[in-house]
Amino acid sequence: MLKNYLKIAWRDMKKNKVFSFINIMGLTVGMTACFLIFLYIKFELGYDKFHSNADRIYRIVCDIKTPTEVLNAGGPSWAVPPNVKDEFPEVEAFVRVNNTSFIAKKGDVQFQEDNCAFVDSAFFQVFDFSLVKGDKQTALKEPFSIVLTETSAKKYFGNTDPIGQTLLIDEEELTATVTGVMADMPENTRLKADMLVSMSTLTQKLNPKLDEQWGNYGAQAYLLLNPGSDAGALQKKFPDFLEKRNGSEMKQSQMYATLFLEPLKDVYLYSTRNGSNTGNINNVYIFSMVAVFILLIASFNFINLTTARSTERAKEVGIRKVVGAAKSQLTKQFIGDSLLLCLIAFLFTVGLSVLMLPLFNQLAGKPVSTGVFSNVGYIGILLVAAICIGLLAGIYPALVLSAFKPVTVLKGRFATGTKGIFLRKGLVIAQFTISVALIFGTIIVYNQMQYMRNQDLGFSKDQMLVVDTKGSPSKEAFRQALTGIPAVKSSALSGSVPGGGNPGAYSEIENITGDLQIANLDLYFVDFDYIDQYQIKMLAGRGFSRDFGTDSTQAMVMNEAAVKLFGYSSPEEAIGKRFKQWGREGTIIGVMKDFHFRGLQGKIEPLTMRIEPEALNLVSIHVSTANMPATIAAIEKEWKATVGNQPFNYFFLDEYFNRQYRSEEQFGRLFLNFAILAIFISCLGLFGLASYSTAQRVKEIGIRKVLGASVPNIVRMLSSDFMKLVLIAIGIALPFAWWVMHRWLADFAYQTDISWWMFAVAGLTAVVIALATVSWQAIKAAVTNPVDSLRDE
Repeated sequence: MLKNYLKIAWRDMKKNKVFSFINIMGLTVGMTACFLIFLYIKFELGYDKFHSNADRIYRIVCDIKTPTEVLNAGGPSWAVPPNVKDEFPEVEAFVRVNNTSFIAKKGDVQFQEDNCAFVDSAFFQVFDFSLVKGDKQTALKEPFSIVLTETSAKKYFGNTDPIGQTLLIDEEELTATVTGVMADMPENTRLKADMLVSMSTLTQKLNPKLDEQWGNYGAQAYLLLNPGSDAGALQKKFPDFLEKRNGSEMKQSQMYATLFLEPLKDVYLYSTRNGSNTGNINNVYIFSMVAVFILLIASFNFINLTTARSTERAKEVGIRKVVGAAKSQLTKQFIGDSLLLCLIAFLFTVGLSVLMLPLFNQLAGKPVSTGVFSNVGYIGILLVAAICIGLLAGIYPALVLSAFKPVTVLKGRFATGTKGIFLRKGLVIAQFTISVALIFGTIIVYNQMQYMRNQDLGFSKDQMLVVDTKGSPSKEAFRQALTGIPAVKSSALSGSVPGGGNPGAYSEIENITGDLQIANLDLYFVDFDYIDQYQIKMLAGRGFSRDFGTDSTQAMVMNEAAVKLFGYSSPEEAIGKRFKQWGREGTIIGVMKDFHFRGLQGKIEPLTMRIEPEALNLVSIHVSTANMPATIAAIEKEWKATVGNQPFNYFFLDEYFNRQYRSEEQFGRLFLNFAILAIFISCLGLFGLASYSTAQRVKEIGIRKVLGASVPNIVRMLSSDFMKLVLIAIGIALPFAWWVMHRWLADFAYQTDISWWMFAVAGLTAVVIALATVSWQAIKAAVTNPVDSLRDE
């Protein structure tokens, strides 16, 4: 019997090649999109969850309350983790992670390593990163010990054993001994690094007594709690701990710290601390909804397309029932047909996923999966999903077809009833509701990305090439040499550029009442030309000038946000006020117009600028766009002539600044592509309903043509019913889509407006797509010869 069912199903597929192709491709595209989104979601949700102790690992973070604000720091002071370990028996181990970069050399081989970290010796005890060579207990214990990934080890040592060999690191060419080689870290970890240097290098050699500094905040810190320990109870003990260990210093500095514990598994997607918000749980929710929607659309299409063909198989059913076929047998047969289509679609889905995965990884901006078969369990889930779709999608057509009355069918009078019509129309409304919502969402995402790219940032970033000198003593000589290159318009030295990191500085600024008010302010170290170089507008006072000898030691420039922080109602009021900052004292000489030095995701924070020649490592070069390769080659030539053998590393500021929006842009690209797929699948469903409706009304159309109806009239008649469905879908979709995208935009401090035209474009696009889909069937039916339509067998 099963063999007979399969044979009949196969013959029906061969007989109706176009229908079968559309049906299978609709399912294939839907399941492929859903499967790829599933891989993306698993990847995002899996950040740092692969550690065996993940449930016991917590990141310790800190709020710092000053008289004017509360700072949400991504880590505690340097002294907190070791003292917490000594104080509380609940803590089994701690690890601080201080990300850094340096130049690494081995003979003639040297590279700029930007993905490195200083870590405590318990790193491999707390985290499950595989050490293929070396001892986990001692690899990071001694000062100047370094652990390389397998890729880094091969880069410097080739196929030789690196254990015990040395590398020269940092500008001072410190000798580090390789004590371990670890497997390359997984992509879905926030701790990813190519080189790990022992923390004792920093705390014992480079910056002694760092472990005793309670007011110095820098590294991120993680605690491994003992089994059974209550993180919430431990967190409640922190205030007394800080008061006992650091109370007098906090009172003196008027900076009061509060410690919190964040579960490691929540840091990537849920934490909003500075440097932590690299993922977005809202994006995961949105893509989960999109995956479900696409899968629903694909299932709806199957029902619509199968039912649309029910008229062609009605007489087959009637004959089978006349010769004795039971309803259960017919039901099994049609469900079997559905399952066969779904299993074929499953095979195509696996193949298409293999082909599309590299492109999908590129769109996602990260290797979401190394291969479709890297986890066989996922393929099993996909197979189960295909079977469930086949069963669910096949039940309704099977019950409807098997319930036909043979006498009625064989007489040629076939109708499926109002329930079937309502179901099919309801499915089309559901499909286009989803499609309109996705169209609207795509418009919002695109406009937000354009808004962020084109917003006036308050400074000039175009044609700006930035070279990192890594503190070379020849940096000023290099800068002077650039004046001989015709394509170089100007240059400036600084410690920071917009879009990059900058230190926070403990500051005391005279406020509106005349008191020195304590605050932790962002600080840029710059030279005399920096403000002009970046075309930052001055609102009051002046910028730095070589004409004033005290500007290099006793002058500060701040932005509007800082002016407001200290209570001044206008920029002019702040001019001449006193400041103390990192050992410097002087007066405020100028106020800058606010500019977006961190991007548009957050509000503009208070910023100060000072002259500090020793801290100026970056050379910003304003260049002409003409013959850029030749200009870069000329700059590199001067670099080699003045700086020497140090690697020549540069970046263009506009690209560097826009990297902050990379995750949003990747989200936008993925959203757009999946929206297009959903719309395409919805069109298949509408095509199915149009085919079905046209087949049902073929004689009516013939009679209308005989009575004089024109082709446009018939097309209008057939299309109007579908347009009603689309308009209903638009009315349902737009309020829901507005609510979802309004919440998505709330993550941005600076956001585009949701305008009326966005609703209009989304609705009009859906109408045009629906018309284009329906018109083909309508026109085909309208131009058919009425003699053929009215002929009865």
